Amino acid sequence: MYSETVTVVNPAGLHARPAALLATKANEYGCAVRIKNVTKGGDAKDAKSMIAVMTAQVSLGNEVEVSAEGDAERQAVEALVAFIASGCGE
Repeated sequence: MYSETVTVVNPAGLHARPAALLATKANEYGCAVRIKNVTKGGDAKDAKSMIAVMTAQVSLGNEVEVSAEGDAERQAVEALVAFIASGCGE
């Protein structure tokens, strides 16, 4: 398993659109990918599910941990962390 932490820069956090984009990007990888809101606590959520990402209730400035396990886990985490750090295309 590999993981990294990143701070969310989206003004509205990981609301519907960025959650959907993040899930789409996570689905590009064959490994299991999870996201956890470190700031608010709680369980890690399936990053391949838009609904699961939204239930993490990630807001602007929250730190999230992205973790992956399986084939290409490091590449998946690095790509998703970069995507979140860039503002998820917003």
